[in-house]
Amino acid sequence: MVIAVDFDGTIVVHEYPKIGKEIPFAIATLKKIQEDFHHQLILWTVREGEELEAAVQFCKERGLEFYAVNANYPEETIENPGSRKLTADLFIDDRSLGGIPDWGVIYQMIKTERHLEPISNEIQSEYQVPKKKGFFGIF
Repeated sequence: MVIAVDFDGTIVVHEYPKIGKEIPFAIATLKKIQEDFHHQLILWTVREGEELEAAVQFCKERGLEFYAVNANYPEETIENPGSRKLTADLFIDDRSLGGIPDWGVIYQMIKTERHLEPISNEIQSEYQVPKKKGFFGIF
């Protein structure tokens, strides 16, 4: 599966054009999604130029690397653009209708393949991580 992930407000707190503080568990969850399910992650952000490079470097320094950045494939460049529309299967973005759920909920929805269902109160409460278990509810 191809997952497009926003940066500001999703991975870090909004402080654009600066880089805000990391949202708790955002990068850890994205790395776990890559590790557990081998999904391709695309960084999909309004950032360009130096601001985009800073965001990519921020993630890379924390061990998160993307399949592509603002593109469907790594080979796409400004000189060789692809489609403006991403062919992602899933978008994780704080600006989506209804906002963004907790990162633990995001992980569990992808794990159980319920990511295409509307996020309801039942799904939110079903995936709340018990305090005694780790963040992902598995360790």
